[in-house]
Amino acid sequence: MPPIRVESSHNPANQEGRILLALSDIKDGRIKSIRAVAKLYDIPRSTLQTRAHGQISRADKRPSGHKLTQYEEDSLTEWIISMDSRGAAPRPSTVREMANILLAARGTTPPLTVGVNWASTFVNRRDELQSRYSKRYDYQRALNEDPKVIREWFLTVQRVVDENGI
Repeated sequence: MPPIRVESSHNPANQEGRILLALSDIKDGRIKSIRAVAKLYDIPRSTLQTRAHGQISRADKRPSGHKLTQYEEDSLTEWIISMDSRGAAPRPSTVREMANILLAARGTTPPLTVGVNWASTFVNRRDELQSRYSKRYDYQRALNEDPKVIREWFLTVQRVVDENGI
């Protein structure tokens, strides 16, 4: 019969708090030995030692599966929002091409490229992009054009031209 498990003090949130307290004790010099602090706070010594030497926790790290850096993803997001504000929201293929341009600018050989489904996972990952894509222009949609809406679009274009001094 397996043992009955009691509430463990090793759940990740509880352990992270204890690690931070232990690191502050080491930093302030209240306790000199990492081994003693690890025993006092019931933390694995190796975990405390690596964190004391500057390694960040796995929960705070960026996942390793991303090809673009955080800065590149932020700039790509700003570009998509900027294009959308001008009334020309990019298609997923255009976003993918732009990501490949950013990767090629790094100068690695062979140049990295993003996959076919990268744009859709990128949009799902970024909440601010959920409704920024344009879709194919349908013939039935073209037949039901509203002049009032078209006029508003041209006013938006004029506003962008005035703001950017084009």
